[in-house]
Amino acid sequence: MNKLAHFVHAYSEWIKHVLVPLGPWGMLALAAVDGSFLGMPLDAIFVYYVYTDRSRFLLYVLLGAAGSTLGSIVIYIIGYTGGEVLLRKRLSPARFEKIHESFDRHEFWALMFPAMLPPPAPFKIFVLAAAAFEMSLAHFLLAIFAGRFLRFLIEALLTLCFGPQIVTLTVSLFAHHFAAILLAVGLILVAWLVWRQAKRRRPALDADGPRRPSLGDSN
Repeated sequence: MNKLAHFVHAYSEWIKHVLVPLGPWGMLALAAVDGSFLGMPLDAIFVYYVYTDRSRFLLYVLLGAAGSTLGSIVIYIIGYTGGEVLLRKRLSPARFEKIHESFDRHEFWALMFPAMLPPPAPFKIFVLAAAAFEMSLAHFLLAIFAGRFLRFLIEALLTLCFGPQIVTLTVSLFAHHFAAILLAVGLILVAWLVWRQAKRRRPALDADGPRRPSLGDSN
């Protein structure tokens, strides 16, 4: 915890000297840089903004989501022109086919769900895949914005309720137990999709059910 506290303090001091003069727009700029290939300590920066300007936390959520979305356009352009080649070089054939299948079945969720996760989730791989598999730009932008908005909103609420340490601890837990957390969230998502499909089929089954005999029916 001492290392985590030192990490947060160091970046807080950096923010004071470099980013504060930019005001809220600093969050937009840094999120855009992080959304491209240049990774930034975005969570620590976002927490600092929210904790020191609590009344405008929703503004920082919107700016963070918008910045991440705009920055991802850089990867989209690269992925659209030659992303499949890059993916095949970085992923095993089985992993490549699995991601391809997930985009074929539910492309919006296949991108929005990784956008919600903090590091070390391989978010940029999915951004590159979305472009390589020719996801429309409008759906691409909407999926990233929705995922990032939920992520930053959760981080903001945690910061306001429990202080910045809770977000740092959560990010640390993801870093050390990412596979287990991803598996649990995946199981929850699958259960929700199964429940959703069952709910959709129920009205159809009720409509196609046995017809009650009327008084005019012969025996």
